[in-house]
Amino acid sequence: MRYFWISLLVFLYIVPTTGQDGSEDPDLEANNRVGLMVTDMINGTLLFNYERALGKHISVGLNAGRKGKDGILALSGLDTDQIKTGDITYSGMKIIPEFRYYLNEKGSNMLTGFYFGAYLKFLQYKSDLGGTFIDSAGDSFDLLYQGKINVASGGLLVGYKLDISKRLSIDFLIAGPGAGNYNFKLKNITLPPDEFYDALNEALKDYSIFDLLNSDFKFKETRLSTNVLLPEFRYGITLGYSF
Repeated sequence: MRYFWISLLVFLYIVPTTGQDGSEDPDLEANNRVGLMVTDMINGTLLFNYERALGKHISVGLNAGRKGKDGILALSGLDTDQIKTGDITYSGMKIIPEFRYYLNEKGSNMLTGFYFGAYLKFLQYKSDLGGTFIDSAGDSFDLLYQGKINVASGGLLVGYKLDISKRLSIDFLIAGPGAGNYNFKLKNITLPPDEFYDALNEALKDYSIFDLLNSDFKFKETRLSTNVLLPEFRYGITLGYSF
């Protein structure tokens, strides 16, 4: 909930600032839009958008923001007889440049209507995983992993932008199929006994995401990394202000 109030305050600050110097004149041409993707807030992300019209049909834009550890999407932790961990949460930065082509010709206001285009996406997330391990003798050991995920991806997009007033609009990103290169890095901070690794690899068989990793990606070392090509899909709703 605190992300909602922070975002609302930032948006209320941006609107009057961009509306200065006569920009509230209804006859003034609008070539810029700032916005906030409200649907990303559900997952604890503040993603702001800037879009600039370059012609009658074309625009370029940049989405940038940060994801906090809060959010409804999280991987549940491991819970076996030997290994127990907390839920897997992650936080970090997200940057998404876009190119759009609108079917409608631009008037005095910002581009609206149906559009299609392409995007690039760059993510950098960090995650900590902690818990306990009980060995065959019944002794308990603390666990701590630090993880990093770097993503470079691209894809296509299609959507519809609807004006709800002279300056305000709602942008529906309907579909954004693409593919990305995911680089996973893990560092073992607290070393457990050797038998832990066999128990962990066995427990991870129930996580379908690990079926996509390379077969040599095993938790046997203090530092591990792998690259995986995965499909992805973008969607969302953005509230915007034109000026």
